[in-house]
Amino acid sequence: MENQLDYEINKELGECYLFMGNYDEAEKYYRKALTENPQISAPFMGLATIAVQRGELDNALVLYKKAASVEPDSKAYCGMGLVLMEQGKAQEAFDAFAKSLDMAADSIVALNGMVRTAYAAGCVERAIPYLQAAIEADMQTEAMRVTLAGCFISLERADEARALLQKVLTDNPEHESARALLETLSA
Repeated sequence: MENQLDYEINKELGECYLFMGNYDEAEKYYRKALTENPQISAPFMGLATIAVQRGELDNALVLYKKAASVEPDSKAYCGMGLVLMEQGKAQEAFDAFAKSLDMAADSIVALNGMVRTAYAAGCVERAIPYLQAAIEADMQTEAMRVTLAGCFISLERADEARALLQKVLTDNPEHESARALLETLSA
């Protein structure tokens, strides 16, 4: 029980120092938390965040992977996706975002990352079910419809794109992005 209390105290101190931007102190306390309990992902996630802030992307990726191996979690896979995206590894990033969304379909960060990497990796078709699921879950529906319409346009599926954009404009006639995309389709 004492180890668990020490773990909690050190993890909390790590989080506090991370929040304050004192990465050296945060790292020290996260490492102490890991010595108390290496089977919880939170310290690995904190250390990965510190590595990202320091520009140590390879180290951050290792730490996110360790966090996911200890406790598979949407945030760990999303973190991996963000690092891989930053490293220019679009297909690997897409796959990490997909794992993240398979665990937590409401992660807007993972969904946005997925769409960006889908274009870069040439696999836009694979992002469509995730966007459709977001729309069905009523998750930023207007923005998701416009994003999905953009995907359909890139895949030369104009009728599907047009239907989505018209729905957005019916609900919100002032939506600039939807209007601009619809005008692009009409040109």
